[in-house]
Amino acid sequence: MRSAVPSVALLLAISALAASASLTGLVRRLAAGSGVLDLPNPRSSHGIPTPRGGGLAIVLVMTAGLLILALWGAVQWQLLWALTGGGLAVALVGALDDRRSLSATIRLTVHFAAALWALAWLGGLPPLRIGDQSVGLGWPGYLLGACGIVWALNLFNFMDGIDGIAASEAIFVALAGTLLTSSFAQGAGVGFAALLFAAACGGFLLWNWPPASIFLGDVGSGYMGYVIVVLALSANRDNPVALWVWLILGGVFFVDATVTLVRRLLRGERVYQAHRSHAYQWLARRWGSHGKVSLAVLVLNVVWLLPWAMLAETFPRYAAVSVLTAFAPLALLAALIGAGHSEQSPQGH
Repeated sequence: MRSAVPSVALLLAISALAASASLTGLVRRLAAGSGVLDLPNPRSSHGIPTPRGGGLAIVLVMTAGLLILALWGAVQWQLLWALTGGGLAVALVGALDDRRSLSATIRLTVHFAAALWALAWLGGLPPLRIGDQSVGLGWPGYLLGACGIVWALNLFNFMDGIDGIAASEAIFVALAGTLLTSSFAQGAGVGFAALLFAAACGGFLLWNWPPASIFLGDVGSGYMGYVIVVLALSANRDNPVALWVWLILGGVFFVDATVTLVRRLLRGERVYQAHRSHAYQWLARRWGSHGKVSLAVLVLNVVWLLPWAMLAETFPRYAAVSVLTAFAPLALLAALIGAGHSEQSPQGH
């Protein structure tokens, strides 16, 4: 099987990309025909009614592809069930929320159930490399891991506010993460699963790059975050610094979402209500362009975060410290741009 890996990986990527692009086009036509539209409102970043729910194409391609890979033996069944069972639950509650708003309690209940499902199949939170030690958390790791998974899938929902940003981020993290920390020929099959996921996101991105003709919807944004964090956890079972590496790679999303949440909490705002106070949203209004912001995020990923991720992988004893070092300037930058700043303020205009 190892000698066939390059050709199989290429075929997998091309097939998933084509299938996702075709399905996204189909979902777009169906959504437009049935009135499933994201209508502009005072908190929107778009100006015209746009079909939503394009993330369904990613979910379908990923689910079918994982089953094929598991039957072929390229992905372990534990990883398949961790990704598929919880992922479909997250996608379903997101799809329902796209049609009619669900309460935060319902969404979070499903999200935590999906997180615990994934951890059960993966055997809990894997040991983390901290300095020269590999630290296992045992049963408390389930609680920490569940909170981490729920935060990751929700922050992708928070950060899916302008054209192209969520899908391009998912592609970067999945590809860079698996290239740095995984092997196609070994382990649970994270490499194949991540490539499949990146290609599925790429097919959707062809329709979502500015100006977007369809949006992810909650069906896709939460699913993206869920898949990424489950892949990172699975990779960490074979590579004890993988979780740190994947965390660094997703630093723009983690930092912007966290700084925004903390500042809104400190002001006593209802953090579950829609808003436009993330740093990337301030930039999009200031620059008058979604494409410039999405490209800026990709540049920051490659120029700043990728070297720190490579350092963490190369020197494992400094992996945890690398996260803090990589994130500190990003947190300052996000705060200066206006992350979490009151929307009634002239900040960012």
